[in-house]
Amino acid sequence: MLGFKSIKAALLISMLAFMSLASAQVSAACNLVSTKDGSPLAIKATDKDTPQAKEFLETCINPYTKAYAADPSLIVQKSPKGGKALFGYNGCSGCHGGKLEGVMAPSLRKDGGQGAFDTKWVYAKNATDKGMFETISAGSPGTSGGVMSSWNINLADHVGDGLTNDEILRLVAYIRSEYRGDGEKTWLK
Repeated sequence: MLGFKSIKAALLISMLAFMSLASAQVSAACNLVSTKDGSPLAIKATDKDTPQAKEFLETCINPYTKAYAADPSLIVQKSPKGGKALFGYNGCSGCHGGKLEGVMAPSLRKDGGQGAFDTKWVYAKNATDKGMFETISAGSPGTSGGVMSSWNINLADHVGDGLTNDEILRLVAYIRSEYRGDGEKTWLK
């Protein structure tokens, strides 16, 4: 029969294990920050988010990036859910060009061009899906010459109807699929 000290020790070990598991789950959350000023972004999963968006908000890993790389037909879906369609429907091409070549804003293909930011990311953080999600969600301060507005529907100052977390993830995956630069594709790791 177990003595009082043994039961107390087992209880303490169980509590420590539970606390360790709980803190690991808390630290697993994706901590998003604004590209504009580095402040935390209050973007949380909602009931309307897709499982993929909820997964991203927990892990900072875009599940669409590898899926688009593996199956390019996902990119050009004729439905508004395809990344390419979202890019066109939301006017992204007005600044970034219909082929992501850059017009008033930098190229998103990164395969050369006339501007200093046509071969590298304006913000180094955009080399990760998390960083690009943050930039599209809350906009940018305009380091390359123009300010990008906030697009995430969960932020009060978003443009027009805004974009859902899932739509932004699909846009990011589309942009990744069109990358032609010679830099490392860190988002596929």
